[in-house]
Amino acid sequence: MLAITLPEFGDESVLTPADVDTPSPADLAGDEVLIRVAAAGVNRADLMQRQGFYPPPPGESELPGLEVSGTIEAVGTDTLGWKVGDEVCALLAGGGYAEYVVAPVGQILPVPHGIDLVTAAALPEVASTVWSNVFLTADLQPGELVLVHGGGSGIGTMAIQLAKASGARVAVTAGSAEKLAACKALGADILINYREDDFVDAMDAEGGANVILDVVGAKYLERNIAALAPSGRLVVIGMQGGTKAELDLSKLLAKRAQITATGLRSRPREEKAAIVAHVRENVWPLVESGAVRPIVHATYPLTRAADAHRELAASQHIGKVLLTV
Repeated sequence: MLAITLPEFGDESVLTPADVDTPSPADLAGDEVLIRVAAAGVNRADLMQRQGFYPPPPGESELPGLEVSGTIEAVGTDTLGWKVGDEVCALLAGGGYAEYVVAPVGQILPVPHGIDLVTAAALPEVASTVWSNVFLTADLQPGELVLVHGGGSGIGTMAIQLAKASGARVAVTAGSAEKLAACKALGADILINYREDDFVDAMDAEGGANVILDVVGAKYLERNIAALAPSGRLVVIGMQGGTKAELDLSKLLAKRAQITATGLRSRPREEKAAIVAHVRENVWPLVESGAVRPIVHATYPLTRAADAHRELAASQHIGKVLLTV
C-alpha cells in the first residue's frame, strides 16, 4: 500500500511516499478492525513527530497520522457488531497516513449522519481532545467562562462549539481578524487578538476564566494563572511555547486553582475507548443535529503530505487540514 514514511527527522521534505506492507486481515487481534482509509487528519502532533520530538508509543505504527475516516475492510473476532463495509472514523496512536490502517474497535466511531466520509476524518482527534479535557477533566459547567487559546485551530473551533452547546461562555485568542471573525461565527463571546491585546486584562474584566484550554505551554503559564478565576482550572495540552517555566505556587494557592497537563496519544487503549464512548454519547448527537460541525480548511492528496504540513505550520488555517486517499 501507499503510505507516508519518515526515513529521517527534519523539515517537510522528509515526508516520503513509499510502498509498504499492507496490514493483513489474518494478523488482526480480536478487538481490531482493518480500515481502508478515505482521509486522514493532520495534527500538530504529526509535525512534532516529523521533527523527532513526539515518537509513537511502544508497539504502535511508526507512520504519522492520529485519525482517519474510511470503510471497514476486515474485522477481528470480537468487534462488537462492527462489520465489513461500515463507514467509520477512528482515533489512532499512529499509522493514519496510509491507504489502510488497523484500529482498536474501542477507538472507532460511526460516521455521523449528515457528514460525508472525507470530512469525518476531521472529528475523532479534536472531539476526543476537547471532550476529555474541557468536560471530563476540567468539568466545565453551564454559565462558566472558558478561555480557548488558538481559537481558530481544529481544537479551538471544536472547543468553541462544544462549550457553547453546553451553555458556557467562550473567550478565544487568535492572531488575526479573520480568525477571530470565524470564532465569532461559531459562537465565541469574547475575542482577543493576542498580537494586540492582553488576554489577562480581558479575563480580569470578566472576573477570570473558570477554565483555560492551553496549547501554548511554558510561554503562557504565568499569565494563564493570572487569568484564572478563583477555583479555576488550567488544562495544558500543547507545548508550542516551550516546555519549561517557573511557577509561583503562592499565586496558584491564592486562587485555589488547578493545573492539569494531559496527552491523548500515549493513554492506554482502555482509557481511549472510554473517551471515545463519551464522545459518541455526548458529541455525536450534536454533530448530527447540526449544532456542532467539523471545520475543514483544506484537503490535500496523501502524496502532498509535505504541503499539508507546511499549511499547518504557517498557522493561517481555520479548522482542520486533511489528507485524502
